[in-house]
Amino acid sequence: MADMEKEKEKDRDVEGVARDAVTNEQDHFTADEVVFVGEDGLRLFPQPVRGDKLDPLNWTFAQKHVILAIVMAMYFMFTYITTTTVPSFPDLQQAYGATLEQINWTVAIPALGLSLGPLLWASPADIIGRRPILILGTVMALASTIGAALAPTYQSYMAARFFQGLGVSPAANVGLAVINDLFFEHERGRKVGLWVLAIDLGLLCGPLVGGFVDLAGYAWIQWLSAIIFGVILAAELAFLPETLYPRDLMSSYHPDLVGRADLAEKPVASSPGQTAASTKRTRELPFVNVAPVPGVRHPKLYDTVTRFLKTFKYAVVPISVMTYCFAWYWWVLSVVTLVPVAYADYSPQIQGLLFIGLIIGTLVSEIFCSGRLSDWIVVRLAHRNAGVKTPEMRLWLVYPAALLTAIGLVIWGVSVDHGYHWMVGQVAFALFGAGIQIGNTAVCSYIVDAYPMQSMAVMTFYAVLLNLGAFIDPFFIVPWVESAGFTWTLAGHALITVLFCVPAMALLHRYGSRIRESFGVPTWVNPECSKEVPAV
Repeated sequence: MADMEKEKEKDRDVEGVARDAVTNEQDHFTADEVVFVGEDGLRLFPQPVRGDKLDPLNWTFAQKHVILAIVMAMYFMFTYITTTTVPSFPDLQQAYGATLEQINWTVAIPALGLSLGPLLWASPADIIGRRPILILGTVMALASTIGAALAPTYQSYMAARFFQGLGVSPAANVGLAVINDLFFEHERGRKVGLWVLAIDLGLLCGPLVGGFVDLAGYAWIQWLSAIIFGVILAAELAFLPETLYPRDLMSSYHPDLVGRADLAEKPVASSPGQTAASTKRTRELPFVNVAPVPGVRHPKLYDTVTRFLKTFKYAVVPISVMTYCFAWYWWVLSVVTLVPVAYADYSPQIQGLLFIGLIIGTLVSEIFCSGRLSDWIVVRLAHRNAGVKTPEMRLWLVYPAALLTAIGLVIWGVSVDHGYHWMVGQVAFALFGAGIQIGNTAVCSYIVDAYPMQSMAVMTFYAVLLNLGAFIDPFFIVPWVESAGFTWTLAGHALITVLFCVPAMALLHRYGSRIRESFGVPTWVNPECSKEVPAV
């Protein structure tokens, strides 16, 4: 009975922290608090701990962006491993005596690992930290990639491909948690945009690179991936410190911030003999840390699954994520897997070059129209709204993004069926890639802004459903094209995107704040936002 009462009390404490977080977001501060503001005059969120060089928010520009580059590199490989084998499909068919349909499944199987992985890695990353989980995932991805290169049978190749996806999957939710640890809310659009750029470029560069590497043999596609994973692992070991920081604890008891040195010297309840001021954190943790990060409340291992299920209650997240994943994003897999079919007369190397249009559209949209523009829109709208930012301000860009995606799909479908010049397809790919990039950034930024104190849970939800869609798509796209042709298949894609996604996002844009209020505040928060209280 006593244990049950303690658990209930902990849940009440966490729910209170969640409510306090919402209150803080509405700019309700006490008179003795120090409030930091940015260059635009809006308050910083989260608030940094003044004078603490171990706070990731206080690290230098160079330190932050080296870590961001490592996270982006891993997220690039998240989709690169899935599509880089596409140009080698004929060689794989011959090597394993498999049909084209069976080889097409080798693209789906890594996506299954990518879908299940975030559920596996999220809780450990909130317990022992981000760094060890990212390193462990990279080691698994490296080992399984070597296994794929040496696989003697179709079954062993499929098993290796699954563990490739499982190993690289922390780049999704744990990677975004690192970005959340490092950057302020007003920077989130740009940084999430770069992070999304990595996954989109990985998806598109995979076939481009794979087409040329295939000249040396299909196994060398995997050996190159193994080399890249080795470089990423070395960078993680050398330049990736722990970023999980006991922010709530240090903000409450750091003497520079609240002027209460007595609190800084009180012992932490769960760590006898340890004070808030002496709590080891970030760079002070061991090089190989397997112990729980001190100063934060740690979830149970199964909490990731329960929170994933609970997230369905907070309607703006499932509406936005499921709409994007199952009526918009998964068309990317349609395009990638159909390129060899649409341009069967070209060599694998030329087929790889045809992805340049998608890459250009993705890059140009990110530079001019995605994260940076999203942040600019939010700041401008916040100034008009008495300095108050709302998550729904992120959704303005989904409308042009959906339109670009639909136009690109229709043009490409028509160009393939009518045998138009390949440059027409490149223009279509550029439009399609731009729409996917802008839409992905807008949706990711929206759900994180909607529930910043639950960012790990909402990004786990996003990663699972995004890759579940990628897993399903290869099973139905080829029969659809065979029965309806490219024009009507891709026109169907476009109609679904416009007629389903736009109204759903408009609903959130108009009523999102009311929907969030009606469902209340989640009863859990990220570990860095839930402190171990000092002993009385």
